[in-house]
Order: sequence, then C-alpha cells, then structure tokens
Amino acid sequence: MYAIVKSGSREYKVAVGDIIAVDKLNLNVGEKVELPVIITVEDGKITLNNKLKAKAEVIEHFKDKKIVVFKYKAKKNERKKQGHRQSYTKIKIENIG
Repeated sequence: MYAIVKSGSREYKVAVGDIIAVDKLNLNVGEKVELPVIITVEDGKITLNNKLKAKAEVIEHFKDKKIVVFKYKAKKNERKKQGHRQSYTKIKIENIG
C-alpha cells in the first residue's frame, strides 16, 4: 500500500516506513506532523481520500548543496552572480490512515 500526500505545494508518493525530504517545516526534531492524503493505492485499487491523514515524525533539518545562479547580458558588461541553498526537513512516515 502506498499513498500520495501533500506537503506545502508539492505531492509525494510514500509508504509506511519511508523517509522523505520535504521543504522546511517549523517543527523541532522528534515532533509529529500530519500530512493530508490525496490518493491511496492498495492491491491495484485506487481510492480518493480527503479525510485521511499520514502521520510522520521529524528526523532532522538540513540544507541542500549550493547552486550558483549567474545572469548576464551579452555585450552590455552586465553580470550578476548569486547563490542559493534550499532548506529541507527529513521526515519518516509512521502511519497512513
């Protein structure tokens, strides 16, 4: 059995015991979070569920590797260099339903 859950503006395919990285949540390590379930699939049967929740536990917070954003306009001597590191939260799915 697996489910499609929503966290923020993204959707993730999860099963019980999975560890996923979602955009940073303002929770402490060890706290529980409930994610809304959109779809569940069990033995090939798809069911739409608006009332189910997936329970998860926060494992850690971390940052992704740095990316470089470089913009320039040719022949205009116009250059702009920026960097970005996205913050994530690693959560473990404990229960669906």
